Amino acid sequence: MTARDLARQIVVISAFCFMIVAAMVGTGLFGGTPVQDLQGGALDQDGSYLAPARPAFSIWTAIYVGLFAYTVWQALPRQRGSERQRALGYLIAGTMALNGLWLVTAQFGSLALTVLAIIVLLALLGVTFHRTVIEPADGWADRLLVDGVTGLHLGWVTLATVANIAAWLTSIGTPDWEASADLWGVVVLIVVAAVGLGIEAASHWRIAPALALAWGLGWLAVGRLAGEPHSTAIGVAAIIVAVVVLGAALVGTVLREATAVRNAEV
Repeated sequence: MTARDLARQIVVISAFCFMIVAAMVGTGLFGGTPVQDLQGGALDQDGSYLAPARPAFSIWTAIYVGLFAYTVWQALPRQRGSERQRALGYLIAGTMALNGLWLVTAQFGSLALTVLAIIVLLALLGVTFHRTVIEPADGWADRLLVDGVTGLHLGWVTLATVANIAAWLTSIGTPDWEASADLWGVVVLIVVAAVGLGIEAASHWRIAPALALAWGLGWLAVGRLAGEPHSTAIGVAAIIVAVVVLGAALVGTVLREATAVRNAEV
């Protein structure tokens, strides 16, 4: 254990604190404007054809609780010299800092800047999650608080990136764009399915990203089938993609565990 290890732990704690303060501003607790009211309402559930209904955003509670638990756990003395934490600590801190930066950008910047911020966040989450795959977990707590929480974060931000870009394009588009909204919405959801399946395959069918992605897709379907703007085509496509992504993850997990059992018996 070295001073660098202690510094890493402090950076993770600092990043978490920044994220939480930004989240409080984003919910209006510190006098800021709630996210759904920012940017002229572009980020609300009716801001675009690819925006999930508001209940979808409750997943942030699970992600924040998970990141809090990770922050406390990684600060324990026995984690200070962990090789896995040396490989992942700064990356996870970066995802938390970018998470908070997106909220600050949404509050004080432009919609275009939020798109840039969330794309950078998605890229870093992808790198971080990939690192969890190539750096094996050490015990159930490591697997849950690092792999699981990062997977949830990645899965949700994957869909949130789509919604954010759609909100921006809607804000700069012309009214005649709406005529092709169903077509392009379905095409984008097909791409989301491909990305979701790619994440699962690359991570040996870990289920956390699929859970978050399916959750968001389910609420996107609710938004289009029961809310405005209404789109039966996009709503049904979202349901199908959610089933495919989550179903593939479940089947892959079962097959992976069955293979592990057979190998252990041999």
